[in-house]
Amino acid sequence: MKGLVFFSVFLALLFLVVPDEGEDDDVEAESDPQLNLSFRDRSHIDKTLRLNEATPSDDYSNVLQRLRKLYHSSIRPVEQAYKYNELRQHEITAYPGRSMNSFEDGEITSKPMVLFLGPWSVGKSTMVNYILGLDNNIYQLYTGAEPTTSEFTVIMQGDKIRTVEGIVMAADSARSFSPLEKFGQNFLEKLVGVEIPHKLLERVTFVDTPGIIENRKQQERGYPFNEVCQWFIDRADLIFVVFDPTKLDVGLELEMLFRQLKGRESQIRIILNKADNVATQELMRVYGALFWSLAPLINVTEPPRVYVSSFWPYEYNPETNQNLFLKEEVSLLEDLTQVIENRLENKIAFIRQHAIRVRIHALLVDRYLQTFKDKMTFFSDPELVFSEILDEPDKFYIFKSILAKTNVSKFDLPNPKVYKEFFGINPINNFKLLSGQCSYIGGCMLEKIERVITHELPGLLSTISAGKKPSLSSCDITGCGETPKNRYRKH
Repeated sequence: MKGLVFFSVFLALLFLVVPDEGEDDDVEAESDPQLNLSFRDRSHIDKTLRLNEATPSDDYSNVLQRLRKLYHSSIRPVEQAYKYNELRQHEITAYPGRSMNSFEDGEITSKPMVLFLGPWSVGKSTMVNYILGLDNNIYQLYTGAEPTTSEFTVIMQGDKIRTVEGIVMAADSARSFSPLEKFGQNFLEKLVGVEIPHKLLERVTFVDTPGIIENRKQQERGYPFNEVCQWFIDRADLIFVVFDPTKLDVGLELEMLFRQLKGRESQIRIILNKADNVATQELMRVYGALFWSLAPLINVTEPPRVYVSSFWPYEYNPETNQNLFLKEEVSLLEDLTQVIENRLENKIAFIRQHAIRVRIHALLVDRYLQTFKDKMTFFSDPELVFSEILDEPDKFYIFKSILAKTNVSKFDLPNPKVYKEFFGINPINNFKLLSGQCSYIGGCMLEKIERVITHELPGLLSTISAGKKPSLSSCDITGCGETPKNRYRKH
């Protein structure tokens, strides 16, 4: 990891030390960028995000409707039968990535979500204002040098400009924010929605978060801040973690945040904001210091992409590397455009990933139950028998048998400790074997979810890639001309 840090610093030296044409290397950057208050040209934003193109909006209703049917007919029944939503939700020790809860219809139809995280007063709200062109408008997000954002602010498309209270957002299941009600009324008072008629918001939703303040205890917020952040992280398609040259220190709260981001490295983008506040030579040192601070927190072979620029509406400081900052900004906007264009493919991929985890959970519960039935005798104590199975799953080949008899990857298996907690609140006798989850009309649960994983969802993905509109025939769901088979029935 240290090698990566030094390599990144070396790259920074190559790109940042090259001044603009006609620039004097000995000239220091001004400390106050507001000495020049003229507004920057925004044409590159509109061009990169394609806001001025009069392209007709694609009709994805058929795709989403078919996706919803596949979920409710083949994945949701397995979730409910094996209580998947009660499985421990700590992705760090279990599954990385998406939440373990069941999908809501609102989540299936929701737009891509872009999440802004980072310390206080690093420019998160200013960056949202800048991208959306809200500067000097009455409905812009409030910004300042002090900690200004105390709420989770959801910026979304609306027919008119208005503010939506958190309790209203949680009560409206169509908005996909109803699960946030579980964090309590204190949190809902710190949740606010802002509806704005904007072409970009027709395709994406922004979420601005309260800044991290290391000297503040979690209890002082009045709600579980880290758990709320995890909820948004699990649903975000792109995560901007913003820093500025004056706030590079890593404390306990920021360290916890990066633990929550484990498994989401492909969605993370690090932003070194306010880069024109410092001279080129000093910026090189700041860039290296940022990687040095983050190296212990991001234990991956390839570090996340880092953008170095100043995301606000005013002109760059003329005595800094303006060309580099502009290219970095365009690169970030291209990243955002790519996420928007791939929204359906990403959603299908996430639901397929979710289906794989549900299937693995069902197979494990089935294996625990089968082992329990095999070990039970007339004189056995059920609690002692099952307790032994939970304590020593390797002794009974619980996980190894799943790997041997199915195509499950060993890297997708959860931590065995998760099931000790799961069965602590869900007695093993409450479940049925997978062989008992079959019917002549509906077929077997396991076969249906396997068909969705191996055929239905990949097929839906290929139709989108080919630019075709999928049909909504019932054949897509049940398979026309096929008699449902019970693989466990003797013929």
